[in-house]
Amino acid sequence: MKANYYDALCTQMYEILHTKAPEDELNFYLSYAKKEYKILEMMCGSGRFLLPFIERGFDISGVDNSIFMLEKLKEKEPNAKIIQSDVLDFFTHERFDYIFISSGSICLIGDVNECKEFLKKLKSFLVKGGRLVFALDTIATKCKDDEDYKISVSVKTKQNFDLFLKSKNHYDELTKTQFSPSIYELYDKDKLLKSETMDFKIHLYDLEEIKNILQELDFECFFIYSSFDKRIAKDDTSEMFLCECIN
Repeated sequence: MKANYYDALCTQMYEILHTKAPEDELNFYLSYAKKEYKILEMMCGSGRFLLPFIERGFDISGVDNSIFMLEKLKEKEPNAKIIQSDVLDFFTHERFDYIFISSGSICLIGDVNECKEFLKKLKSFLVKGGRLVFALDTIATKCKDDEDYKISVSVKTKQNFDLFLKSKNHYDELTKTQFSPSIYELYDKDKLLKSETMDFKIHLYDLEEIKNILQELDFECFFIYSSFDKRIAKDDTSEMFLCECIN
């Protein structure tokens, strides 16, 4: 199993389920953008956020680890400026006015120390006064433990095949890690055409933890919101935190 790698079947299901970015979330990220800005989206996937930025005329680049996700992005916009790289290894001499990571994707970096180093690196990519904005899944989203794999999602492909996601969950309270090992299976009626496994695990955050991390990184200032209309987070009941960090 590859940890958190979006392989071929995973990408195929993602494209069926997430054809467009949710409007409220897209507008949240667009609210920080200006036409004169140099913008970077880390973990851009198949481009459901990056492409609307391009369509609106913004100067944006994207980075993602999955070859399959980036191939889908290139099919939609061949001229998109994208780089295939493990985000922990990615480096650039360019400096950006605005960097964002959508939809809790940063939680895929399950080791908190690695995530701190990653955020520190992104801070170094910002111009003075630049903004880093990202979403986090919180401990309010933890799943109940399962004893065995269960079908959690099923979709129909363009070829009228059945694509299933089977997963089981275990949450570790000590490390705040949600483990959800997964199996993707593609069927033509009763015939299994293809199968792939995914070692899916994410770190879930509480409010105190992310506050401490951002304080350690010594941003000029930061805000933690509980909603796309930028209400300040007050506790751990929110299912997401939206962090705005000013360099």
